[in-house]
Amino acid sequence: MADESATLVSKKCVPCEGGVPACSTDQVRDLLRQVEGWRITDDGKRIHREWKMKSFMKAMDFLNRVAEIAEAEGHHPDLHLVSYRLVMIEIWTHAVGGLTENDFILAAKIDAVDSNP
Repeated sequence: MADESATLVSKKCVPCEGGVPACSTDQVRDLLRQVEGWRITDDGKRIHREWKMKSFMKAMDFLNRVAEIAEAEGHHPDLHLVSYRLVMIEIWTHAVGGLTENDFILAAKIDAVDSNP
């Protein structure tokens, strides 16, 4: 799994303006295996993950680093901070209303961030 995740990290999100199909169930299953800790939502259209941080400031630092990655990739997830130190991130490709490889690329890049520096 580590080698596959490294492959996703080395890729760049490509702009998507819609008009392309979302990943099939089999594609999602294969890509999901490459991003440890991420889960698919009940509707099958998004992936999400949670982290419990040591403190509020650690959570904010992590979210800011994720925001920098998202901006650099041009692919923006939903970021949530709950109960001052629980970080929840949800990713999908808005333009297709489902999942594309971009979502898994971003998830792999987020996973590469040290969540408790």
